[in-house]
Amino acid sequence: MTKLSGSQIESSLTDIPEWSEAGGAIQRTYKFRDFTQAMAFVNRVAEVAQRMDHHPDILIRYNKVTLTLSTHDAGGITEKDFDQARQVDAMSIA
Repeated sequence: MTKLSGSQIESSLTDIPEWSEAGGAIQRTYKFRDFTQAMAFVNRVAEVAQRMDHHPDILIRYNKVTLTLSTHDAGGITEKDFDQARQVDAMSIA
């Protein structure tokens, strides 16, 4: 995977407006009704991550889950990060 340029990242973020660039990664916080729902979401994210062989950093704070995506092998943000963000977003509203 090739690391995206700043303008490519900016353009791709318009398709997923809840996400933002943060220190060489893209990041979003999801909010759920309670801890149980948050953990169920994390388990679904884990399934997507395993299938894609692309694992996000996950921060859990009771009913909030923050995902941070970057492609470590490429040294920054790649299209793979945006692909995973879109898959997780679709899953979070299903």
